[in-house]
Amino acid sequence: MMQLAIAILTSVLILAGSFFALVAAIGINRLPDLFTRMHAASKAGTVGSGLLLLALGINSGELPVFAKALAGIFFFFLTAPLSAHLLARAAHAVGYPLAAASVLDEMQASAEGQKKDTVNKP
Repeated sequence: MMQLAIAILTSVLILAGSFFALVAAIGINRLPDLFTRMHAASKAGTVGSGLLLLALGINSGELPVFAKALAGIFFFFLTAPLSAHLLARAAHAVGYPLAAASVLDEMQASAEGQKKDTVNKP
């Protein structure tokens, strides 16, 4: 009975992880600019990879493998959004254009606000 529960849980995690990975892939192909593509890849891709690693750890049935899978999930959740943020800032700094559908460039507005604050201070 326990083997059946583990198999069902692993199957659900694999299906959910595959769904999020598919959403990330569709987002990378369909979204209009670099910034929105990175958002899709970092958010949905991170969740999908985390669920797949969790399924791997549970299905193995061994504590060391499960611990390594949890460590992988932790580091992936820690580094993937951070690296996407830094890549987006670098792309914005070199002038990569936003999509035409974008209505507000918050990074530009923030940079202008900081410049005004520093210019007006004695």
